[in-house]
Amino acid sequence: MKINTALILCAGYGKRLNPLTLSKPKPLLKIKEVTILENCIKLIKSLGIKKVIINTFYLKEKIENFLNTKKFSLDIQIVNDGKNILNTGGGILNMMNSSSESDFLTLNPDTIWNNNYTKFIKDMEQFYFSKQIKNILLLVNKDLSFDKKLKGDFNLVKNKIKKDAQNDLIYTGCQIINKSLFQSYSVNNFPISEIWNELVNKNQLYGYESKKYFYHLTNLKVYEKLLKNK
Repeated sequence: MKINTALILCAGYGKRLNPLTLSKPKPLLKIKEVTILENCIKLIKSLGIKKVIINTFYLKEKIENFLNTKKFSLDIQIVNDGKNILNTGGGILNMMNSSSESDFLTLNPDTIWNNNYTKFIKDMEQFYFSKQIKNILLLVNKDLSFDKKLKGDFNLVKNKIKKDAQNDLIYTGCQIINKSLFQSYSVNNFPISEIWNELVNKNQLYGYESKKYFYHLTNLKVYEKLLKNK
């Protein structure tokens, strides 16, 4: 068993990066002259995944033009959110509906991905299929975050995600998820955290810890620091 299709979330407004994102969608911002969307696609390629679905909404034509110009060697499909933006949960479900697959890798391009993540994601994939689970999140300790203001979202006990006073772990923007979790949902505006919270309450949300230093485009100030750092 393996993941054959990756989903990339590219619909958001990126308001915390204004004024840069008033004319350019956040996935097309660059670090070291490479867009963060391209970093994301390169990581997917390194994982051996050949099919990519990308959702768009805000400044969608610019993302479409970028992909058409770059001509990546993967099978890339663009799915638009429609008349209204769908948020993370609705956007993921809308992309899933254009595929016959059941299990998907989803990535947020806000993280500066690179091939050093390949091992952790492949190990997470192996855990996911061997344990026959429905959802697993790639997490990182907040001590490894470039943005020291980012707070932890979760705690992890034997690969099961908890929420408690500790919460030292940050969601990296990478998960593997099964379409069956969306059975009671329709394509509209809802966050993926709704599904996570349901699973946490049932003690069924899993996590896998990355040991890589975590660079994330939180806001304009962090982006400016990243440009100086990288």
